[in-house]
Amino acid sequence: MKKVTIYTDGACQGNPGPGGWAALLRYGQHERVLTGSAAETTNNRMELTAAVEALQALKEPCQVELHTDSEYLRNGITKWLPAWKRRGWKRKDGELKNVDLWQALDVAASRHQIDWLWVRGHAGNQENERVDLLARQAIPQHRPGV
Repeated sequence: MKKVTIYTDGACQGNPGPGGWAALLRYGQHERVLTGSAAETTNNRMELTAAVEALQALKEPCQVELHTDSEYLRNGITKWLPAWKRRGWKRKDGELKNVDLWQALDVAASRHQIDWLWVRGHAGNQENERVDLLARQAIPQHRPGV
């Protein structure tokens, strides 16, 4: 199985507001950057989208080290997801936000062996700082009246 390292991040101007996401994928000497945006979204949706898009970009099952500064993403996929699935994609107290992305992430992650690693944001990790910048640069620039 190929070993791939992924760094992801999401960003939002306002919450909700325009947002961007970025992922950096590394396999050996190869590197690929993915970015995208949404006009009206939340930071959590952008964090999830970055992970989904990165995992969907892998053409075959891989051994993945996925680095994120989002505790929401890491805890959701490593701790909370099994209970949500048992309850029909609901939380104990009702609605599960971002259920479409959690379901997509569940499917995308199922193809791979993934170590979900949390990295403190804005703490000098070079790759995390890079995807943070790329996610912020991906935020659509909306001008009033346009």
